[in-house]
Amino acid sequence: MFYLPVLLFTMAYAAAALAWQLPQWIGIGYVLASVLCFIAYALDKSAARSTSRRTPERTLLLLGLAGGWPGAVLAQQWLRHKSAKASFQAKFWVTVVLNCAAFVAGAAYLGGRL
Repeated sequence: MFYLPVLLFTMAYAAAALAWQLPQWIGIGYVLASVLCFIAYALDKSAARSTSRRTPERTLLLLGLAGGWPGAVLAQQWLRHKSAKASFQAKFWVTVVLNCAAFVAGAAYLGGRL
């Protein structure tokens, strides 16, 4: 259930890339941002366990907004980090919707220009 947004986005990205021949850097950017976001969640989880300096929630949310949200979804599920905090989850899903809307608008714009 939690992986459904990632699966749907992957399918939408593939369809847009095929239909509009999107530049490869867009897909590469999502992958890199997702890896970076996953690492940030992992480091924050480790810091939470050891009572070290934590990554601010705002940073995690901004990384997700910048395209790393698929990696964040995976980190939340695999690492069980930030998945139960309702206030964070509400903000997180707003960033996912905003990123997806920006992707659709940007892909449509680029698709019309290519």
